[in-house]
Amino acid sequence: MIMIDKFLRDEQDPKAVEKVHSRLVDLLTTGEEIIYIAVQKKPIVNLFPDCIAITNKRLLFFTPANLGLSIKFVDFVWKDIVDVYTKEEIIGAVFSAKTTIGTEMGVDYLPKVQARKLYQYAQERKEAEREARRLRELEEKRAESGAVNIDHTSHAGFQPPVQQQPVAAPATPTPPPAPVVQEEPKKDELTEKLKRLKTLFESGLISQEEYNHKKLELLSDF
Repeated sequence: MIMIDKFLRDEQDPKAVEKVHSRLVDLLTTGEEIIYIAVQKKPIVNLFPDCIAITNKRLLFFTPANLGLSIKFVDFVWKDIVDVYTKEEIIGAVFSAKTTIGTEMGVDYLPKVQARKLYQYAQERKEAEREARRLRELEEKRAESGAVNIDHTSHAGFQPPVQQQPVAAPATPTPPPAPVVQEEPKKDELTEKLKRLKTLFESGLISQEEYNHKKLELLSDF
């Protein structure tokens, strides 16, 4: 029970959480961590509730089968999730997600506080995925720019602008032209800081909240 105590803070059903947690532990990949588990709470009979789990890599929907003797699941990696939604009703709330291929999954009769937490954590993971994608695209552009510069400067017929100065040039040489990519140093600095920050988070040295706060600070500074 000690292992699942942190997943029972919003009045989740302990038996349901224990069953989902034991299954999740066998499914986790390298570096994957469980962030939150939400449990359905039907108004009358709640013997076999559906559950939703969020990890730093996936969103998983669990459904009991065979009268609760087994449990099925469907999972989606964050890069394949287009958006997440929550809708509060008179009794409980609905949480759902839509994927890039149009698949929609959802669970109703979730306690409202649990649905809100699911939405909050899901948005944080989607933001982290967007940032990771932006950094990958930035690295690709930097690599392409570097390749173009190397080819250009190594061309047999290329003459640096400084060599085009006339013989009677003034004593003070004309400064060389500015680099083609003006923002490279700044981008390099931002990329390195974000990498170091991500390493701290994945190593467990800072929390999810600290990671998100510091990341936003770095992005706003640049």
